[in-house]
Amino acid sequence: MPGRALHSVFGTQMVRLQKFLAEAGVASRRAGEQIILEGRVGVNGAPVRELGVKVDPEHDQVTVDGKLIRAKRKLYLAMNKPPGLVCSRKDEFSRPTIYDLLPKEWGHLHSIGRLDYNSEGLLFLTNDGEFSLRLTHPRYGVHKKYLATVEGRVEGEMLGRFTRGIFYLGEKLKAEKARCVSASKSQSIVELELAEGKYHEVRRLFEAEGMSVKRLQRIQIGKIKLGELRPGKWRILTEPEIKSLLS
Repeated sequence: MPGRALHSVFGTQMVRLQKFLAEAGVASRRAGEQIILEGRVGVNGAPVRELGVKVDPEHDQVTVDGKLIRAKRKLYLAMNKPPGLVCSRKDEFSRPTIYDLLPKEWGHLHSIGRLDYNSEGLLFLTNDGEFSLRLTHPRYGVHKKYLATVEGRVEGEMLGRFTRGIFYLGEKLKAEKARCVSASKSQSIVELELAEGKYHEVRRLFEAEGMSVKRLQRIQIGKIKLGELRPGKWRILTEPEIKSLLS
């Protein structure tokens, strides 16, 4: 029967068979569907020839052409990205990337959202597509905090416009919260909290006010703070941290 689950142990999350094959690196989801229909996939010794079957990645035994397929370990990293790195695996201008900071065997991880070349701070990397979606899709509303160092003095009226929302080049930009950490005639440091994370949103907020951002640092995602993680270093997120991001 399509959509049936083979079994579930201790509440482990069940996933569709074609998704399991894709995450194990066997085939894309579409190609996975084809090899299922061809009868080349088995689960716990029984051939599967229908779509919609779900499996328990931790306990079910999945085979393709008789070969046992192992699920890849899910990884969740926090990195303090330094400025001067791109978040792509390869760069057309041969600039250094964040993957230069990771072990080679972790090159399959992808960044959750991006920080541009000149920006720095907290960045998550994972091989869990569902986790990535939960942190990036606007409907989940995961907030992010930034420290922006800008040229000139930032006044309270400007911060008020940021939190009310401003239209710039046909798009509405908005900060959930904004406060001035310090201000002088030459420069100001402003903390901004965003919910959507639109392309270059912090920089464009200040650009709309005729101000230039000299330094941009992301200091928090959800409840996870950058803390004392040094530039260029990374750490594995703890299980409680992962749960807090999904709550």
